[in-house]
Amino acid sequence: MSLMIDGLSKRFGSVAALDDLTFEVPRGQIFGFLGANGAGKTTTMRIVVGVLDADAGRITWNGADHRSLPRRTWGYLPEERGLYPRMKILDQLVYFAGLYGMPRDEAIREARAWLARFRVPEYADRRAEELSKGNQQKMQLLAASLHGPDVMLMDEPFTGLDPVNVALLREAFLELRDRGKTIIFSTHQMDTVEAMCESVAIIDRGRVVVGGPIREVRRATGRRMIRLSVEGDHRLEWLATIPGARIIRPGIDRSEIELDAGVEPEEILAAAIAHGARVNHFEIADPSLEQVFLDLVGRPLDDEMTLAPAEESAA
Repeated sequence: MSLMIDGLSKRFGSVAALDDLTFEVPRGQIFGFLGANGAGKTTTMRIVVGVLDADAGRITWNGADHRSLPRRTWGYLPEERGLYPRMKILDQLVYFAGLYGMPRDEAIREARAWLARFRVPEYADRRAEELSKGNQQKMQLLAASLHGPDVMLMDEPFTGLDPVNVALLREAFLELRDRGKTIIFSTHQMDTVEAMCESVAIIDRGRVVVGGPIREVRRATGRRMIRLSVEGDHRLEWLATIPGARIIRPGIDRSEIELDAGVEPEEILAAAIAHGARVNHFEIADPSLEQVFLDLVGRPLDDEMTLAPAEESAA
């Protein structure tokens, strides 16, 4: 059973925010939803949770239409954060949980437990305006997850967090996954995706360009990587004799070499030996998600698409 996004389309005037978008999120996984700014990620999340209506297409969770499911099925952390600045944190968390039908005593108990897990139990009696932007963001994550949703959609949850809080948030995601929750999050932090996610979808201009288990996605371009260490030679000038092979990360101890599709890793090893090199380390690896993204989309993750002002906030 899974979350199915099937043929989703959405236009804002002349802009096609989503264009027959189709992908599947396996149940009980942490799923990376990747794309440049304006690619359609936020629009997709808003349609899933019912903030927007699609022009066409269908969304199902475990076979049921998403519009027929109880509200507490979903947890949503929007990109535009927002807490009541003068309201105490515990009161806010209990209030938001109550909107999903969670009993007050249960909400208080869960809120205090999560505050302790985030190592900030003292925040219960503080007003939101007294917290840093990063800590406010953590509190809004709690507000989105306290009621125990089956599916959590997180729009750029790591933005603005320092490394310590990123680690705490990762731990929380993993714990929620172990409880059987399905977590979909967008981010520009590709190392976080590779560390946490089992599957991903990369979208561009409202369409999926590649999706599935991370290992398959990393092999989608046909490129391979070689990590090579040669005794006494970190320049590897002889590599220039092999078309389609280039050093992308030189290193005194170990260099990373990228191979175009059709270039076999064994060619690099054979060339090294032919040039009298003493090879200390030879490892075949897949390209990073970032490289796959650049190959398939052709621009960095943080590139902006040009949208009309009224459409940009929705897309």
